Amino acid sequence: MDEVITIKDIARMANVSVTTVSRVLNHRPDVNPVTREKVERIIAEKHFVGNQNARGLKQTSEVIGLIIRGRSNPFLNSLAESILDQAASLPDYVVTEYIDEKADEFETALRMTRQNHVKGMIFVGSLLDDRVKAIRHLEIPVVFTTVNAKAASMQNASSVAVDDRSMGRLVAEQLLSVGHRKIAVFGSNPIAGDSLAMRFEGFCDAFTDHGLSFNSDDYRECRFSLDAGYSTAKDYFSSHPDTTALFTMSDAVAIGAIRALRDLGKNVPEDVSVIGFDGIDLSRFTIPRLTTVEQPVEEIALRSVNMLLDMMEKNAAPRHILVNAVYRNRDSVAPPHIPAD
Repeated sequence: MDEVITIKDIARMANVSVTTVSRVLNHRPDVNPVTREKVERIIAEKHFVGNQNARGLKQTSEVIGLIIRGRSNPFLNSLAESILDQAASLPDYVVTEYIDEKADEFETALRMTRQNHVKGMIFVGSLLDDRVKAIRHLEIPVVFTTVNAKAASMQNASSVAVDDRSMGRLVAEQLLSVGHRKIAVFGSNPIAGDSLAMRFEGFCDAFTDHGLSFNSDDYRECRFSLDAGYSTAKDYFSSHPDTTALFTMSDAVAIGAIRALRDLGKNVPEDVSVIGFDGIDLSRFTIPRLTTVEQPVEEIALRSVNMLLDMMEKNAAPRHILVNAVYRNRDSVAPPHIPAD
């Protein structure tokens, strides 16, 4: 019997991530040419039939769509890789689309269902707003990963997420408890109704609990990338030198912000405390090590894949699961510095 080669096997042979192999198979331009050549050579040697090449074949297995909204977000890339890893042993084909965080994932989903005859869909990093109406008529099961879709009231939609509101509250409590009052927040649209907006609502809840109110001037919308974190922090702290703490809704933004603070002559945490969100591997190696809210990537991936399969294969009813996040208290938080008289 011929050996069955999976995308995970190709990744291991090429010594790259599953996500990189998926990008090569999807003809993505953001792959190093040398890496692309190595992966394509192994694919050819092993006669591997990838998702794109399998589209024209008659298949008895199903096609699963995976849409990742946020090309520059290392957390979402890590989560997508874990989802692909969980699905690597399945007979189902996974067609992957990486889109910009400002792009429309629901229009992308409609195109994928037309082109690939998708029978199930996983959305990673989605924004649940009025645009979701575009897929309400789809009769395929979908799973929203990292966002609680319960409020969307879609009959065919499940979701897996952390309790973003409670974790946002916890972050604010940690900063307020050590004396910070002038705190900045970098995130996405605060009224979008998504998981990031819920983090901000929880953050504001803690201010209310302390009899305080958050100044909206201290909120900045920001793309979730190192560059965006750097530029947003450089702009904000240049005009708000009295701010003593920063909560960013992405570790990548936090790491970029720490570099900007350093370039502005500010030390973390002596001058500004910084807390991120996601718990990416790099957060353990920054200087100082980043305090963050760690999301359980492998658990989220496993639950998302299993939930979609249950809906596809067993006609299971949609469910909305909250998994536990962990607050990692490291070196980037300290009480605010009080200047000597």
